[in-house]
Amino acid sequence: MKWKLNIRREIRVAAALLGVCALIGFSERRQGRLLCKNIIVEISDDHENYFMDEADVMRLLSATQPGMLGADVNTLNLRSIERKLMQDNHIEDAQLFTDLKGNVVVNVDLRRPVARIVRSSGPDAYIAQDGTIMSVSDKYTSRVLLVTGGFGEALFTKENISEVKQGPEVMDMITFINDDTFWKAQVAQLDISRDGEIRILPQVTGQMVEFGKPEGIEQKFSKLMIFYKKILPQKGWTKYERVNLKYEGQIIAE
Repeated sequence: MKWKLNIRREIRVAAALLGVCALIGFSERRQGRLLCKNIIVEISDDHENYFMDEADVMRLLSATQPGMLGADVNTLNLRSIERKLMQDNHIEDAQLFTDLKGNVVVNVDLRRPVARIVRSSGPDAYIAQDGTIMSVSDKYTSRVLLVTGGFGEALFTKENISEVKQGPEVMDMITFINDDTFWKAQVAQLDISRDGEIRILPQVTGQMVEFGKPEGIEQKFSKLMIFYKKILPQKGWTKYERVNLKYEGQIIAE
């Protein structure tokens, strides 16, 4: 009887193994034809940027990859779709992946604007934190530092501020202003000529600030702080119309 029990045990083990193999095979066949049931769009708004919403991303997806819904997820080139989405200058990063339910999840990170270019010869634009030139949006207006003058006009056909003369230095100055609570509140506008000469239009005080080239940025703002803290309180807030920071070691007020 013992040999019969062994045979039965072996039969049960074999049947169990066949069952497991069948389940694996079924799962593999099912995975092989897993269809896209839904597209889930997740937009990062860490910086409260509302230039794009879910509908905008869906329109980009439709133009980039028509017929995603119902398509076999294994036939979708997700990396290619990511690259095409990132051609939109508002999108800093895009990550696509699929889950076991057949959903395609689209994670989108938007660029953060740090300055707005105001132009007379073309539409306004934004400068993003990484220097990318972004188009404006009908949906949302970001309250940021204004950039005017010939420098902004020169950026009309550019993709990044680094592509023009003095661009990296101007970007350093914009970053410096935005990183300082006082200067971010005080500096309303940078009027920049094509050769990089900068005039600051302040938010509160009425003096036009002749800053010069975007060089020695920290030292020049230190001089301007001395002007605000020591000179204006003694001479009066309306005495001067212009202050010049161009010359090293000097503050010229007129």
